[in-house]
Amino acid sequence: MTVKHPSGAPWRNFYGRFKGKSLRPNQEVYLQEDLDALSPGPIGRDVNPDRTPIDPDALFDGKDVWLEIGFGGGEHLVHQAATHPDIGIVGCEPYINGVAMLLGKIREAGVGNLLVHPGDVRDMFDVLPDASISKAFLLYPDPWPKTRHHRRRFVTPEHLEPLARVLKPGAEFRVATDIADYVCQTLEQVPQFGFERLAEGPDDWRTPWSDWVSTRYEQKAIREGRPQHYLTFRKR
Repeated sequence: MTVKHPSGAPWRNFYGRFKGKSLRPNQEVYLQEDLDALSPGPIGRDVNPDRTPIDPDALFDGKDVWLEIGFGGGEHLVHQAATHPDIGIVGCEPYINGVAMLLGKIREAGVGNLLVHPGDVRDMFDVLPDASISKAFLLYPDPWPKTRHHRRRFVTPEHLEPLARVLKPGAEFRVATDIADYVCQTLEQVPQFGFERLAEGPDDWRTPWSDWVSTRYEQKAIREGRPQHYLTFRKR
């Protein structure tokens, strides 16, 4: 039996952080002044308990829509929006400090083809139509290094099944990580949900994508001597 929240929406465990250290005054301003206007619509459990679907075509006037899952500080998300003005991109991130950082970067870059869901991507999956997303990014996700916590990782059926549902046939799914056993789990699990790995040679995983921008998480991994892995999959 599915457990329900008092609102009527599905109840899900969440294992990450929603907030860290106190926000700076300007970040509080960003949240107050900018976040509502950048929302893709009623997404969260409490504001949309019936999970009324959203129309991605209406959000971006018929442009292809991309999705970034857990955007951290937003460097990559803003870079993609600026590099590809002909697409619309939605970022999902429950960590409010990261959301505030992103809003500052959006102001600075002046991009207008980007929307923000400050919450769990599973809420977004609930309201996206089938085959509505053209590309998805999972970049330096929480590694959950302990073996008993591997079930909390994104590359598990709970997340991959709805991701596969919302991606269009032929859509790209990019994964970047510096954790070797996360790579192993990704290569094992992702193909089970209708994806094929795109690779021209055995060393493709060493080379980032042509429109890649390094993030703070990648720079930390480089400083600590961990090799980077760049994996590309295509929805069959």
